[in-house]
Amino acid sequence: MRIALYEPDIPQNTGTILRLAACFKISVDIIKPCGFIISDRRLRRSGMDYIEKVNLNYHDSWDVFLNTVQNSGKARIILLTTKSKNNFINFSFKKTDILLLGRESAGVPDHVRSQADENIVIPMTKESRSLNIAISAAMVLGEAMRQTNTYP
Repeated sequence: MRIALYEPDIPQNTGTILRLAACFKISVDIIKPCGFIISDRRLRRSGMDYIEKVNLNYHDSWDVFLNTVQNSGKARIILLTTKSKNNFINFSFKKTDILLLGRESAGVPDHVRSQADENIVIPMTKESRSLNIAISAAMVLGEAMRQTNTYP
């Protein structure tokens, strides 16, 4: 199981996701460009000393990331999006899945959405637009790890 962040905008959210990943021994892929400098103090503050414990991989673009995943031959890219009808609770996760989260400000472009293997949603009230990206990552990762029995 991995988490991939597509062009993240907010360093505090990225730091929180890195901390989440460190706690569960999950690798993280960051697909550039980012909306902040990687050494940003807000990223460090939210990730604390956990950031050094994460297997972190940077990719210069979506195409570079996608090529890396396709060459591995094993992983599925599972996009978390508000534009899906597939409830994450009913989805069957695999240990090799990559949970892809889009930019906080804009999600992912259509060409990225179409190249994901699956799209899933966290159901919410109709009045709600979206959840915080770090909360979404935690909820879906928790369910994926439960299903695949991969909690440490």
